[in-house]
Amino acid sequence: MSPKDTLRTSGGGRSGFTASLTPGRVGMALLAAVTLIFIFENTGDVKIRILIPEVTMPLYLALLATAILGAACGFYVAARRRK
Repeated sequence: MSPKDTLRTSGGGRSGFTASLTPGRVGMALLAAVTLIFIFENTGDVKIRILIPEVTMPLYLALLATAILGAACGFYVAARRRK
């Protein structure tokens, strides 16, 4: 019997779904949920100045854009380290 066969049995082995629920993944999912709740609770308009132009926009869009840019930078750095 191979190790892959024993992981999927009901006699004490872990299933594929529960094996993928690591503490790090659960923590990141909770952090993402709290971040999204924070973003969508802040709906007021704000003035944002990037170098020269000043833009008025809802705060949740600014926070969401910042979160997406931060995630993209994190994925880029992680991908560069794997090489």
